[in-house]
Amino acid sequence: MSIQNKKNRFAFIIPVYNHAGTVAQVVKDSQSLGFPVFVVDDGSTDNTYAQIKEIKGIQILRHEINQGKGAAILTGFSAASAVADWAITIDADGQHYPEDARKLIKAIPKKIRPIVVGARKDMTGKHVPWTSSFGRKFSNFWVRISGGPAISDSQSGFRIYPLPETLNLKTKARRFQFEVEILVHANRRGIPVIEAPIRVRYNPEGGRIYHFRPFVDFLRNSSTFTRLIFRRIFPPR
Repeated sequence: MSIQNKKNRFAFIIPVYNHAGTVAQVVKDSQSLGFPVFVVDDGSTDNTYAQIKEIKGIQILRHEINQGKGAAILTGFSAASAVADWAITIDADGQHYPEDARKLIKAIPKKIRPIVVGARKDMTGKHVPWTSSFGRKFSNFWVRISGGPAISDSQSGFRIYPLPETLNLKTKARRFQFEVEILVHANRRGIPVIEAPIRVRYNPEGGRIYHFRPFVDFLRNSSTFTRLIFRRIFPPR
C-alpha cells in the first residue's frame, strides 16, 4: 500500500545553491519514492540550473539572487502546501540518502503532527568536517537553552515538516539559522519535535560543496540564539 494518500501527502523540497555536481542525482533519487519534488534554486551562480532543467516531473522554483537556505525552504513550503500535507526537506549536497525518508515517515505517530528530524549517525569519522561535529554540539546546547527541544542533531537538513503548521511559525532567520530557529518556535507552540536515525555520507576526496562559513555563521548563530533567549526571558505581551 502506498504511503501517499489524500490525508497523508508528502512532497520533497530540495533547496540548492551551487551544487551542480550533486543536485541532479539527489533529485532523481528523491523522485524514486514517488512523491512530488520541488527544487528551489537559491540564486546559484554555477550551472546548477542546467543540471536540473531537463529532469521531467519536478517543479523548479528560482530566486534571482541568493536569499539563504531558510528563504529557499519557505518558498518550497508555500509551493508544496498546495499538493502536500508534509514537506520532506533534504540537502542538495549528496550527504543524505533520500530513501531514508521512509524512516522519517515511519517515525510519525498516529494522530500527532510533529517535525521529524533525521539524526545523522557516524558523525565522528575522519572525513566528517570539524565544523559539522562542533556546530552540531554548539547548536544542540543553545537550542535547548533558547526553549527548544532536547535533540541530538538540531542542524540536520533532512526533516519532515507538517504543513501548514510550520508555515505559520514566525521565524525571522532566512539563512542556515532558520533550521534551528524553527525548532525553537515549534517547541514553544506545542508542535512536537522528534528524531529518527538516518545515514550520512561525506566524500573523502573533498568533493562536497559546503557553504558554512565558521566566523560569519558563528556570529549569525550567536545573534539568533541571543534573540531567542531574550524572547524566552521577556516574552512579548
